[in-house]
Amino acid sequence: MKIETLPIEGPLLIEPTRIGDARGFFSEAFRADRFEEAAGPVRFVQDNHSASAARGTIRGLHYQKEPRAQGKLIRVTKGAILDVAVDIRVGSPTYGRHVAVELSAENWRQLWVPTGFLHGFCTLVEDVEVIYKVTDYYSRDHDAGVRWDDPDIGVAWPISAEDARLSDKDRTAPLLREIGSEFTYRG
Repeated sequence: MKIETLPIEGPLLIEPTRIGDARGFFSEAFRADRFEEAAGPVRFVQDNHSASAARGTIRGLHYQKEPRAQGKLIRVTKGAILDVAVDIRVGSPTYGRHVAVELSAENWRQLWVPTGFLHGFCTLVEDVEVIYKVTDYYSRDHDAGVRWDDPDIGVAWPISAEDARLSDKDRTAPLLREIGSEFTYRG
């Protein structure tokens, strides 16, 4: 398992090893001891699975408010996405900056998005399936988000605003400057 740091402290890019032969492949998709060496102690409590039929489907930018904040470990089992994590930890030297990586069933990479970050993705092809582990249960009362196209964040999404497929919730989410300071950078 290969684990890489990214330009923003916190998120990690993980590439599990695949061992293949004529039958297919085998992979340890998650291994707690190796993951925690890099990310610190984490307890996953729920697995989520999303399917998106159309290319250009955007889900995000989402987070859960304290005390129900979620860290997420994201992987793609079918298709490909541009996956984005945005630092919203007050006092962080990278507050409001983001990292974006391509995750696909082919490249087998995963993205760790710790608490204190917005998370979202855009499907790059049709028929995409994403599975992600989370560190707290979903709570409707703590569910929140920021506009996917917030100009202060400046994500270079691979789709135009006119062609993006969005939920009403994501289309009308507030801008980053309009949300409260939910998370604090701990250095």
